[in-house]
Amino acid sequence: MTSHTIPELTTQRLVLRGPEPQDYPDFKATFSSYRSRFMGGPLNGYEAWMLYAAEIGHWQIRGYGMWMIHARDTDRTLGMAGGWFPAKWPEPEIAWIIWPDVAGKGYALEATHRVRRYFYDDMGWQTAVSYIDPKNLDSIRLAERLGATRDPAAPSIDGHDVVYRHPAPDALRGSQIEHGIGMEIANYADPLFKPKGFALD
Repeated sequence: MTSHTIPELTTQRLVLRGPEPQDYPDFKATFSSYRSRFMGGPLNGYEAWMLYAAEIGHWQIRGYGMWMIHARDTDRTLGMAGGWFPAKWPEPEIAWIIWPDVAGKGYALEATHRVRRYFYDDMGWQTAVSYIDPKNLDSIRLAERLGATRDPAAPSIDGHDVVYRHPAPDALRGSQIEHGIGMEIANYADPLFKPKGFALD
């Protein structure tokens, strides 16, 4: 099998690289915790290992996958974001998860906005969805901040998730949504104010 080179993506605060063996402990800690309850967890040690192996293998099979999110200043891992399309998934998904101790700092928004741009501009995707547990209100809010809207006509994975469809590339480019995302990310990076009720990851 030909090895697939995983591109490195950068933002103002983040570096996104492919998952590597040394990143596994942080992944295992999160997927073994209550944080992963909306993504099939908590998992036992074997299940977490198998899922991480799938994260790495997805890049080889599909040519894209989930990036590990690193802080640019410390290289600490913060979570994952990227594309996910396992067997029997209705269509490619944009997905994310942030480690629980760094949630609420805008990392999911910043990383997911960057990977969506990669899929649209570099891979030619014309649409993307996110499959979200209806009880996962934080992820629903993030999807809406990214401009995604609920698509009741789209098939779900198992009937227990809701489908949020992201704006098409042409609809997103230069839009008020895109400018709003940029402003929110800039505020996280250099906060001027924090109004009450400020959106969280």
